[in-house]
Amino acid sequence: MNSIDLAAKIRLDAVIMTNRGKSSHVASVLSIADILGVLYGGGLKVDPQNPNWPERDRFILSKGHAGAGVYAALAETGFFSTEKLLTHYQNGSTLSGHVSHKGNPGVEFSTGSLGHGLSVATGMALAIQRRGKNSRVVCLMSDGECDEGSIWEAAMFASHHKINNLVAIIDYNKIQSLDTIAATLTLEPFEDKWKSFGWNVAQVDGHNHEELEKAISEENNKTSQPLVVIAHTTKGKGISFMENSVLWHYRSPQNEEFEKAISELSGDK
Repeated sequence: MNSIDLAAKIRLDAVIMTNRGKSSHVASVLSIADILGVLYGGGLKVDPQNPNWPERDRFILSKGHAGAGVYAALAETGFFSTEKLLTHYQNGSTLSGHVSHKGNPGVEFSTGSLGHGLSVATGMALAIQRRGKNSRVVCLMSDGECDEGSIWEAAMFASHHKINNLVAIIDYNKIQSLDTIAATLTLEPFEDKWKSFGWNVAQVDGHNHEELEKAISEENNKTSQPLVVIAHTTKGKGISFMENSVLWHYRSPQNEEFEKAISELSGDK
């Protein structure tokens, strides 16, 4: 499945999953669907038939509240059945609201406490590097969690140790839980901050698959430093009434809103 078709399936799955479970964070999934599509559409070296393959790339979703997107990507690429997605956020399901590795092939680490994912990914990447392996670790972060000091501790550590098999991707949709990034705690000049911490930096349109594919390719980082991709995205991307709206960080689509969302994603706008 190509990355564009996969991203479309992730969006549709996420809306259905959050509707059925009455769970939050649908807009947070919609903003990263294209990133996940590119990663699981060929950007990551993984094997759905052998999820624990030692030579695999590792993926960490630091913004764990968008776990529905990762579950959808894994199911649509054969790590487990798509029917399992219908159990999302249900009692007894392994598909918890915040992404969990327990019982879910392809999930490397359970996340949800913001600011922790980059530290975990950095440790994984360093271990792989010291074993002389060629696998990479990709960590997808939110812009809001860059308010956390632990992000910058990990950034310093990764640069100091020249962990060049580490890729951080930031979902820069410019909205966090209750307000805009700018009103909460501005991140700008964002690129300069990462450069000053010793990282290679790429800025891309987070919904442009060609730009994403080029940015995360191994050819784009042949230096000794880690790479961060600042992906400019739209929160709620693909559904008109969810785009750029703080409301949909915690709300789930129900009734008429659900029907309208499905219609839009199906091309019946």
